[in-house]
Amino acid sequence: MSLIPYIILASSSPRRAELLRAAGIGFEIRKPTVDERRSPGEQPVDYVARLAREKTFAVTATRKEIVLGADTTVCVDGHVLEKPADADDARRMLGLLSGRDHQVLTGICLCVGGRTISDVVATTVRFLPMTPEDIEEYTLSGEPMDKAGAYGIQGLASKWVERIDGCYFNVVGLPVSRVWLHLRTLLG
Repeated sequence: MSLIPYIILASSSPRRAELLRAAGIGFEIRKPTVDERRSPGEQPVDYVARLAREKTFAVTATRKEIVLGADTTVCVDGHVLEKPADADDARRMLGLLSGRDHQVLTGICLCVGGRTISDVVATTVRFLPMTPEDIEEYTLSGEPMDKAGAYGIQGLASKWVERIDGCYFNVVGLPVSRVWLHLRTLLG
């Protein structure tokens, strides 16, 4: 019997799948159907926690299957920066992040046999100043378009990341060590 649990990933994020694969955690993907719009006045921490939970319970699973749902967003000055709607939105977001600190929040929810653990992990990221040319070139690369906050720390945007305080993998989209900790608790 394997000591590494096999989980159901309630997410269509290729980055989350890649992180689980790299950590040696077996999984299969079951894509949830969830309305990801933020409720009026909903705080960012509550927003990612709610979406992680909704994704977890939106997929069909047996009581023995471990389901993991997650959602990531970026916050700066109280603004929630989700995936950009278009190139202009990506440019706007990158302008907000340029030369500043921002927070990346990931809500996670694990469920098995009626037991559930939910958590939110925060990481602070500081960007170097970006010139208008930097922003335009990065936007035209296409990389920002499917990522919260309009950037991927593991890709072309890495050259503007001056420092991080917290879990790097959280910024990519899944705080793997926290997921592992909660898996051990659930299976303990």
